[in-house]
Amino acid sequence: MEPAYRKVAAALLDRITTRAISAGERLPPEMELARQFGVHRGTVREALRELQTSGMLKRERGSKLMMVTRPERVDVAAGVSRALALHDVSYHDVWEALTALEPPIAAAAARHRKSKDLARIEAIVSADADVEQTAEFFRAVGEATHNSVFMLAHEPLVQILVPSLAALIDKVPQAVSRIATAQKRITAAIRSGDPNQSEEWMAKHIRDFRRGFEIAGISLAQPVETR
Repeated sequence: MEPAYRKVAAALLDRITTRAISAGERLPPEMELARQFGVHRGTVREALRELQTSGMLKRERGSKLMMVTRPERVDVAAGVSRALALHDVSYHDVWEALTALEPPIAAAAARHRKSKDLARIEAIVSADADVEQTAEFFRAVGEATHNSVFMLAHEPLVQILVPSLAALIDKVPQAVSRIATAQKRITAAIRSGDPNQSEEWMAKHIRDFRRGFEIAGISLAQPVETR
């Protein structure tokens, strides 16, 4: 049987997702919520704690009331990335998903990027290529699309790419220079507003990951090593 606090949490979440309660709006006091749902105050407190943990609610300093908030994209994706790891997602799975998602994202970035997006991408590319820098490059390209679906869809892949890429670079150090070259080509295409070239170079970049695993002697069928 589902605990009472879970039912209250689900009811509140329904109000939030249907916009009956908007982001930035404060919830009623715990006693009022307990009255509305016909439960004890402690049940409401547990429900609020669960929603706070998931990033749907937060308590501002100095306030006793919970406020509705949007969960951060990175936090949402972290749960998906953990689920992927628990399901023994393989290097091939990651590569295939990146192949499907990243080239169209790069094309959209070329079409919709603003000057501040380009400045951020170029700042990232100017740094030495490594695991974290590569993840930030993918994030910046995704954010340049100004498409929330793209950004939410690829963030779990970006997070799980980090250990995948670390495993590759450990065995093929020269991969760093190839990553840097690809990033510069993609950036140049995004700067010129050329979606075809952006998509083409991103596709080549992703294909290069697969080639790197082959050179490293890492089986694409093996599960991603999380670190």
